[in-house]
Formats: sequence, structure tokens, C-alpha cells
Amino acid sequence: METWRLLHTGYSDPAVNMAVDEAILHANSRGLVPPTVRFYGWNPPTLSIGYFQRATKEVDFDALRAQGLGFVRRPTGGRAVLHDKELTYSVIVPESHPMMPTSINESYRILSMGLLEGFRELGFSAEMVSLADEEEKKKFETLGSAACFDSPSWYELVVEGRKVAGSAQVRQQHTILQHGSILLDIDVEQLFSVLSYSSERTRERMVRMFRDKAVSMKDLGRDVTYEEAVDGFTKGFEKGLGISLVPAGLTPEEQAHVEQLVAEKYGTESWNFKK
Repeated sequence: METWRLLHTGYSDPAVNMAVDEAILHANSRGLVPPTVRFYGWNPPTLSIGYFQRATKEVDFDALRAQGLGFVRRPTGGRAVLHDKELTYSVIVPESHPMMPTSINESYRILSMGLLEGFRELGFSAEMVSLADEEEKKKFETLGSAACFDSPSWYELVVEGRKVAGSAQVRQQHTILQHGSILLDIDVEQLFSVLSYSSERTRERMVRMFRDKAVSMKDLGRDVTYEEAVDGFTKGFEKGLGISLVPAGLTPEEQAHVEQLVAEKYGTESWNFKK
């Protein structure tokens, strides 16, 4: 059985969290560290936006500041996510790994088997749904919303027909970074209060549509702690990917790179407000 590295980095601020994921990607691309699964949280609770989103157009920064929330632009695509009562995961693995298909959608499906088994480990009924046909895509599609979790990807992990984990993937230096949020609980009103819409009616419509599709573990009747989730999804990734996860820390080189990325990229307005 292949051994991968397991990282528990705890709660960090938004710039550090994104810097750690990128530093691991760079180290893995150079063969300095093995494939890695990382679990983490956010302090303060943070709104992250996808790489291609326009911050000043889609985010209400007055509301964000008033609520004491952090803000960061992710290196991955996708929509806005409010990181609060959740477990965040990341997986970093070479594109050339024998387990990884060349297709982004197929590699997403493979890596998401770790999530699937994690939910099952915690007692939930979870399945992977293929959205290859038009009927399935229409069922989950929501146009015009800035919030993540409301339109599942080509392959979507669903629990009782609704979305509990939102993931995004980027490939750089022949290395895959997939990260995402596993919702323990969610304050839908707070999420939509910090996103900008043309009218209050539009906002209310988006909230209703979001509630129909996205769900947290608490919504499904289970109070799962952060620690329980880490344990469940550690076992889930081991089972889903057929690997053994060995706890470790960041290397000194990775840590130094994290500090550089915070100072020069994720902690800067030029990155976070670049679009």
C-alpha cells in the first residue's frame, strides 16, 4: 500500500491557508515531498473567492468588514465560499501519478472517492452522481449566482440529493491541487449578506435556490465536530484512494515558502483584488 503524507495544520488566517496549499504543490512538483492530504480550518471565518471572480463586483466589502470576516482569492476557480463551520481539505499529487487520469473531471472523481468514503465513515448515505447528461446538469444548475456549492461539477458528491462538499482543482508544474470545504454547519444568510446582488429580490431568490441544493451535516441531523470530521475523512481518504496516511509536518523549506507567499501574494491587495 502506498504511503502519503497527512498534514493537520489547524486553524490559520486566510493568506496562510492558501500559501500552505501552494507551497506543498511546489514542493511536491520538485519531488521534495510525497503526495499529501491536508486538513485545516479558518481563523477568522473567511470569504474566499475563485481565481476568476471579480472581487469588487461580487463582494460587499462593507458587510464583510462589519462582520469581522477575512478575505482571500484562491488559486483555484469556482465561486465564493464562506469558510466557518467546516473542515477544509486539500490533496496534492503529481499529474503523472498512476492513480490520476489525465482528464480533470476524471481525476476529480478519483480524489472525491476519499470524500465519499469519509461521509460514509461518519454514517451518512453518500453517492457520486455523474452529471454527464443534460437532465442531471439542469437539475443542479443555477445561473448567475456568485456562491459556490449551488452548481455541482461534472461529477458531484451528493448526500441525500444535496451538496455537502464543494471542491475546486488547479494544475501547475505538472501537479494537481484539489481543495474544498466539507460543511459541518452553514449560515446561509451570512454567506449571502456579504455577496453583492443587483437587488434584494435577486439575493432572496439566490438564497432559496442555494438552500434547495446545498446542505450541511447539521442540516442532515448530525452534529459532527471538527475533530470527528478529521478522523472520519482521514479514514475515508485511506479507504477511497487505497493509501496509508502518515502524519507529518511541513518541511522547513515549505514553511519558508509559505512566509514568502503570504508576504508577496496571498496577503497582498494586488492578488486579492486583481480582477
